[in-house]
Amino acid sequence: MTLLSVVQMNSQNDIEANFLVIESLIQQSKAQAAELIVFPENFVCFAAGKQRETAAQFESIQQRLEQLAYRYQIWIIAGTLPCPFRPDGSIINDGRVRTVSLCISPERTEARYDKIHLFDVQVGDAVGGYQESKFFEAGDNVVVAKTPYGNIGLMVCYDLRFPELALMLRQQGANILTAPAAFTYTTGQLHWQLLLQARAMDSQCYVLGAAQQGWHGEQRQTWGHAGITNSRGQLLEIINTEGHGLMTCSFDLAEQNEIRLAMPLMEHRKLINY
Repeated sequence: MTLLSVVQMNSQNDIEANFLVIESLIQQSKAQAAELIVFPENFVCFAAGKQRETAAQFESIQQRLEQLAYRYQIWIIAGTLPCPFRPDGSIINDGRVRTVSLCISPERTEARYDKIHLFDVQVGDAVGGYQESKFFEAGDNVVVAKTPYGNIGLMVCYDLRFPELALMLRQQGANILTAPAAFTYTTGQLHWQLLLQARAMDSQCYVLGAAQQGWHGEQRQTWGHAGITNSRGQLLEIINTEGHGLMTCSFDLAEQNEIRLAMPLMEHRKLINY
């Protein structure tokens, strides 16, 4: 049995102020005896147009997070950070960055996932349209991180809308899917909880949905409602309050194995050409 924490934040554009909240949430998580904590998308800095500026600090921010993981002896899913280089070290020369989610153990960074699906959509909110591909380069690798508590399939926000990614992570051994997110208020209200439960049901994985909530500047509003779903697709817990929050749940790998054996979806799956 392992205890896992999931975070809701209202990050702004002040990195130092956000880090004070980050450390406070880690302390709360450790007080509840959690072994792992999941932060949301843009958790270190949420500021439109500052992606490249924040990306220039990627390595120093990563080191600070590694130090926190070591100090508190906790695994951290570092929501997302903008990064100016690819996993092979090559620089992105067109001015864009990558949205990167890190899995950090108390010893080191264990895995890096670069967000595959980019949010190029029209939304009926104050912003109107979003075009992530203008500012971000998509990743192309599926990543499963091995931990003492189970294998973690790394996803980010818009990835939740693509069940084939969740299924591929399951095929590669995932027990838990992490979904750091900053859903818009409009799309989150419609689909956030539904997507958490659907991906859990599809993959028979726990889904840990860390979320941004509230206003970030004058135009951007996020839905929040960080949530945890179990391997049956049941919603275990959700944060319905505003601003920063944390919830902790238990994860039992043996129980998950029993669920999968009782309903062996992966063995029953058939690829059919319609």
